[in-house]
Amino acid sequence: MKNILLITMIAVFMFSCKNSESKKNLSKLTYPTTKQVDTITDYFGTEVKDPYRWLENDMSDETEAWVSSQNEVTFNYLATIPYREELKNRLEKLWNYEKIGSPFKEGDYTYFYKNNGLQNQYVLYRFKNDEEPEVFLDPNTFSEDGTTSLGGLSFSKDGSLVSYAISEGGSDWRKIIIMDAVSKEIKEDTIIDVKFSGMSWKENEGLYYSSYEKPKGSELSAKTDQHRLFYHQLGTKQADDKILFGDKDKRRYVRGSVTEDGNYLLISASESTSGNELYFKDLSNPNNPIKPIILGFEYDTYALDHKDGNLLLVTNLDAPNKRIVKVSVNNPESKNWVDVIPETKNVLTPSKASGYIFTKYMVDAVSQVKQYDYNGELIRDIELPGVGTAGGFGGKVDAETIYYSFSNYITPGSIYSFKPNNGESELYKKPTIDFNSDNFESHQVFYTSKDGTKVPMIISYKKGTELNGKNPTILYGYGGFNISLTPGFSISNAVWMEQGGIYAVPNLRGGGEYGKVWHKAGTKLQKQNVFDDFIAAAEYLIENKYTSSDHLAIRGGSNGGLLVGATMTQRPDLIKVALPAVGVMDMLRYHTFTAGAGWAYDYGTAEDSKEMFDYLKGYSPVHNIKEGVEYPATLVTTGDHDDRVVPAHSFKFAAELQAKQAGNNPALIRIETNAGHGAGTPVSKTIEQYADIFGFTLYNMGYKELPSKTKIKG
Repeated sequence: MKNILLITMIAVFMFSCKNSESKKNLSKLTYPTTKQVDTITDYFGTEVKDPYRWLENDMSDETEAWVSSQNEVTFNYLATIPYREELKNRLEKLWNYEKIGSPFKEGDYTYFYKNNGLQNQYVLYRFKNDEEPEVFLDPNTFSEDGTTSLGGLSFSKDGSLVSYAISEGGSDWRKIIIMDAVSKEIKEDTIIDVKFSGMSWKENEGLYYSSYEKPKGSELSAKTDQHRLFYHQLGTKQADDKILFGDKDKRRYVRGSVTEDGNYLLISASESTSGNELYFKDLSNPNNPIKPIILGFEYDTYALDHKDGNLLLVTNLDAPNKRIVKVSVNNPESKNWVDVIPETKNVLTPSKASGYIFTKYMVDAVSQVKQYDYNGELIRDIELPGVGTAGGFGGKVDAETIYYSFSNYITPGSIYSFKPNNGESELYKKPTIDFNSDNFESHQVFYTSKDGTKVPMIISYKKGTELNGKNPTILYGYGGFNISLTPGFSISNAVWMEQGGIYAVPNLRGGGEYGKVWHKAGTKLQKQNVFDDFIAAAEYLIENKYTSSDHLAIRGGSNGGLLVGATMTQRPDLIKVALPAVGVMDMLRYHTFTAGAGWAYDYGTAEDSKEMFDYLKGYSPVHNIKEGVEYPATLVTTGDHDDRVVPAHSFKFAAELQAKQAGNNPALIRIETNAGHGAGTPVSKTIEQYADIFGFTLYNMGYKELPSKTKIKG
């Protein structure tokens, strides 16, 4: 959107205290006037009004004016919260510690990411042998306001060349820059208009990447649904890049990657976020054809490695929790696949390093790691530092030492080194942070959802917290796209718990914690299971006196924003505060924007059938806000450059809520400018966002001071 000065409407609001119990009662806010238009769509004979569809036009001055006026009201309101600045200061102080990523070797150099504390973006350093590290790439210099971020990195096999992608303003559209990794000199013109792409080198000759045709109209919201794989030969113009896949056979997502030995190009092609076809090409001769390994979109399959003429594949074909198979490149069809590591009762996410396979299993969302050779023989169970999430265990075939990270909800992430040949592991880097994990506890419970399904949830809080039903609590969820929520440390959540807050995360259906069966149980005509699981989690927390409806907030982003929107419209009585972030709120039109059509595996679309339309309309947050209902205090958050879940979802939801909200609970929208779906958001903006979110939450739970200083009485 254009950055122009606009006249905004002034929000008028008053505050008054209710009684000696110090619960405040806000007079109803005056919101900017949002015009309604007579937009009607017919779905299978049912007419659906869409009065705020004009807000979908992110290029219009009208929408820009609406954004400006909404932010005026929201930030005026947030400015009245007495401890907003105190929260921001604590977030800044806790955030301000050195964070270092796991080292990785490329050519003669070892690279690692580091943030000194409050830098907006992580800096990439490198060193050779025992020399002092030098800055290799500093994204903080890419733009003055820190909103241009590093969006991907790929080195050539010998480490002499590097390609890196940058994202401007949080957009999914990227630019690729190719550089001499030794001299740090830019090699040629920037590759532009790249989206949802990996980068993979063919020796030192060229680069594989993926993108769409640049859409007509708004690049932030127009539909993009034909992904294509390109090959860029060094020394040539982008206009001459060859299309290898996706030109004739339309696919929404295409990605190419070269095996570590450089012998084969693997191509994954899919129609949605679940299920893919897999192809390969022998790179020994440029005229070799692309051959299929598995066709159709019912299963997920990808290549882990190639060795001695055999491909190692990870698949959920005949294995909902995934297995590793081996097959000859001469006869790669699925009928010839042979198990190397069979499916178990736990979900598998493998990696490779040093000639070994590392299997990371989720056991009730908690990590368990084993080491195997390429024949599937168990080498050892790897003892982890505790109960939590382990990541990493990846590296090149000749790596003598590899690294892994470990954290949980109350333990800041540390990095450990591991020697695959003898199993020795030791602490490599532990952060120095002003947070004492010993003062907090985190435990897992299992509760029963509406249909009798057992669902796990991890609850974290300060030791000694009295379970009296009065603790401010954030219930966070996602429940979709086979994504698993595993325990991990968050600086912002640490600040929340320091204030006496409880943080609870259930592993809802729709996620991947228990494999494909768990995922499918939360999709399409079973999507209500996800909302029921979340509602049951809230009820468990209330019944067991962790909190009460007056002290409970629900939060989630993207698909999790949909979760919050659906939950608050179905059970407005259950919660005090709703915090939907970058949410998918219009379930009848989501598939018409950007790459939204690819989400149909999880959601279905309103065009599929009358049954699917009725089901989607039955829970679509925008379509289920009713007149005369008092909804929870709501702070919708989004970014004006979000081109994944376009901000129109949030705009329309906020407009509906403001028009129909009964009672005095605020219905506000906070729109971050020059920001996208979340990735690459500068630290400074992130801190401000959390100060506002936590401040809004506590303020609407009745706190005049931070709860670490006072407690609500009664």
